[in-house]
This record gives sequence, structure tokens and C-alpha cells, in this order.
Amino acid sequence: MSLLDLPNLQRPSSPNTYLLAPKAFLNAAQADADSPVFPIGPGPLFSLVSRLVREDRSFKEFEEDVARMQISFVAVTSFLRFKDDVDIAVVPAPGAGAGAAASSHLAIYSRSRVGYSDLGANAKRVTSLIEKFAEAASTT
Repeated sequence: MSLLDLPNLQRPSSPNTYLLAPKAFLNAAQADADSPVFPIGPGPLFSLVSRLVREDRSFKEFEEDVARMQISFVAVTSFLRFKDDVDIAVVPAPGAGAGAAASSHLAIYSRSRVGYSDLGANAKRVTSLIEKFAEAASTT
């Protein structure tokens, strides 16, 4: 497993992937949904995401690059034990610099290793992750 170049991602034609990202982050791929803004800076958000991902027992085989603020891992489904690959990158929000409140976005790409269709599993995973991260970020 190696970290993806998410801004330059080339998606397959099969519908077994899901990509959430801020519009300005992507150079090639089209996102399925725009990322919400998190009210914390990139460093704290990356630490939060890394901790929560590593605490989840259904996620395995972690690879992380702190400098790039990116983590990848394998999500193992509870039913049938399918392995799906997930990459998450923290993206600083535009204009969140000096004098402005620190804020960030996430880019999350989840994809199935097997099959043509995932029956919405990757979209559900990304939505669940965003909800989990947003809840944790609001209490930080």
C-alpha cells in the first residue's frame, strides 16, 4: 500500500468508489461531494483523524505521512470481510491564514478492491467518517 496523489487522482469508470473533496483541491477527478469546513486547523485535524482512524478496529494496515497530512488504511467490512482502501488528506481551507480563524477540509477517497458495484458501501463509509470527525472536532 502506498499513499495516493489525491489532487491528481484518476478514478476508474466502475461505480465502486466514492470521493469527497473540496473543489479547489482536485486537478483531474470529479468529487462525488464537497467537503465540509472543519473549525480547526490542519495540524490538529490531522492528529484527530489519525487517532480516530487508528482506534477503529475495522481499519487495518495504516500508512501515514505527517508532512503531507495524509493517511491511508484498509477498511474490512463486517459482512463477508471485504477489504476496501481508504485515503484521507487534510486540506487547509482557503483564506484561513494570519488573522483568520484556523479551518480545514478533508479529502477522502474510498474504493472497493473487488466487484464492479459496491451498493453504496464507500459512500456510506465516507459519510460516516465525516460525521465522526465533525462530532469530534466540535468538542475539541
